[in-house]
Amino acid sequence: MTDVPSNLNTADILQILSYLPHRYPFLLIDRIIEMNGDESCIGIKNVTYNEPQFQGHFPSRPLFPGVFMIEGMAQTAGAICVASKLAEKARPKEVYFMTIDKVKFRKPVEPGDVVHYHMKKLANRRNMWWYRGEARVNGALVCEAELAAMLVIE
Repeated sequence: MTDVPSNLNTADILQILSYLPHRYPFLLIDRIIEMNGDESCIGIKNVTYNEPQFQGHFPSRPLFPGVFMIEGMAQTAGAICVASKLAEKARPKEVYFMTIDKVKFRKPVEPGDVVHYHMKKLANRRNMWWYRGEARVNGALVCEAELAAMLVIE
């Protein structure tokens, strides 16, 4: 993993790659544009038609799968958990998606949309974090959920 930037307000793709084990085509966040420690953040995903899921979901009307929005929320939350631990000089070995609750899909997301994942910490105990997430496109709520992540620390 790379060194933690002294400014934890944002994270570009290279920092995200150093925090998470996910890689294309399953890395579902492009940038974190706002970060407040492990308390809250906003991650973004630029949805483009050339992504592999649109070959089958659905060719006549491409829609970004809801489960991918949930995974994007989890990756956004996981990235800020890892960043906060690195800031404490701890070295997380793995980050795992643990639970998901209270999921609601509100509107479809299509190629060309930019999804903003607004994540807010609900609780933290030892190596577990719980977050409430909202996915928004142009300010409109498209998905919401509560989820948990666990870090395995070296």
